[in-house]
Amino acid sequence: MAGDKWNGRGGFREVLKIALPLAVSSGSWSVQHFVDRMFLTWYSPESIAAAMPAGMLSFTITSIFIGTASYVSTFVAQYFGAQRNTRVGPALWQGIYVALIGGLIVAATIPFADSIFGMFGHPEKIRAEEAVYFQYLNLGAAPVIAAAALSAFFSGLGRTLIVMWVNVAMTAINIVFDYILIFGNLGAPEMGIKGAAIATVIAQIFNFVAYFVIIVKPSYNREFHTLKGWMFEKELFARLVRFGVPSGVQFFLDMLGFTAFIMIMGRLGTIPLAATNIAFNINTIAFMPMIGFGIAISVLVGQYLGRGRPDIAQRSVYSGFIMTFGYMSAIALMYVVFPEIFIAPFAVRSDPEYFARIRELTLVLLKFVAVYSVFDTMNIIFASAIKGAGDTRFVMYMIVLVSALVLVVPSYVAIVVFGYGIMAGWTAASLYVIVLGFVFLFRFLGGRWKTMRVIEEQAPVAVMCPERPECPAIELEP
Repeated sequence: MAGDKWNGRGGFREVLKIALPLAVSSGSWSVQHFVDRMFLTWYSPESIAAAMPAGMLSFTITSIFIGTASYVSTFVAQYFGAQRNTRVGPALWQGIYVALIGGLIVAATIPFADSIFGMFGHPEKIRAEEAVYFQYLNLGAAPVIAAAALSAFFSGLGRTLIVMWVNVAMTAINIVFDYILIFGNLGAPEMGIKGAAIATVIAQIFNFVAYFVIIVKPSYNREFHTLKGWMFEKELFARLVRFGVPSGVQFFLDMLGFTAFIMIMGRLGTIPLAATNIAFNINTIAFMPMIGFGIAISVLVGQYLGRGRPDIAQRSVYSGFIMTFGYMSAIALMYVVFPEIFIAPFAVRSDPEYFARIRELTLVLLKFVAVYSVFDTMNIIFASAIKGAGDTRFVMYMIVLVSALVLVVPSYVAIVVFGYGIMAGWTAASLYVIVLGFVFLFRFLGGRWKTMRVIEEQAPVAVMCPERPECPAIELEP
């Protein structure tokens, strides 16, 4: 029995084969942001205070399109599981069309940056840096969204090593350009937070180009029609929108809730905002590898549902949950026992007296992170499982409800109306993650996802029996 749990279909080994490269890929993304924030902490307190709100708001706006485009992975997984490979390329291209539309919409927000950040009541110097960071990130939105669709193509097929290497290379490029452009090294002008944004855009353009060069290879085109399937398909695009937009809206609303939370924290001043940014950034280092496991679970659920095996899909989900729960429990323990390991990099080249106040508050916030991160495994794994089947509307509705009732409104009332301070806000944030985790667990246990599909049914066609030409038979289209 133990051997089945490890080697059997849906067992630990199969999950790890897909999830580990994605975990490394997601981890490289978190390293990229960790280093980016660390460099900005070294550069100035205002830069690190501005980077998180502006970066989160930019990503929040972009996330609805990223979530929609990356839902291509579920279509790819289900088509691939059903052995309908020539439909994979057309599904990918509908995601690229989402990227073109999304990139234009996100870029249209650039002229409104000053007005947007003027509404949040942050100090003037922070507000100016927020606007600059936001504008440059939004200018590069289209390649970010398109790269999400291309990455989803490889993830849906289970070929996650490609995703890993492309993202590791992107991270290296981003860090190098961060070092050059933030501080003005190697003869470049010193650009501060503007340089950090430009470095991110350069890295994302590389990401898109690298994926595209791979998918146009003749072998991919022959098997999956990655070039032959470039045409816009109204019906397929509509289905991607039908299932993908709720996924994108869920992504958007989840990010919007935390962005609103960050903006509320900003009303408490630079030190609480900087400490909150650092605590979330530290959490990202541990959290992002779990995203890789979530994607892997979604892919396996999609592939096995495409093959008509919901039982193996369910086994995959439990395998993924056991591994991520163990991982996050260990990380949570380190947050409590060895917090200085995570905080120390931010102190390098920072003003010692000023950073001491940030450090003291960050130590407390990491205890909140330790508690909610354990429950976040349920949030990621079980939400990914039901989304891999097509249950995206439920996820969207729950994000709306829980974000409003548990995170945003309580944080605003506690901090702005009653003046309870940062601890009240972080209590609400922790409860938000915990409540969502149980909501998605109960939905998964309900089992409705086992009968759901996102791909169209194969149309039956009549053919003649070879032995008896007058006898019609039914066979499925390839």
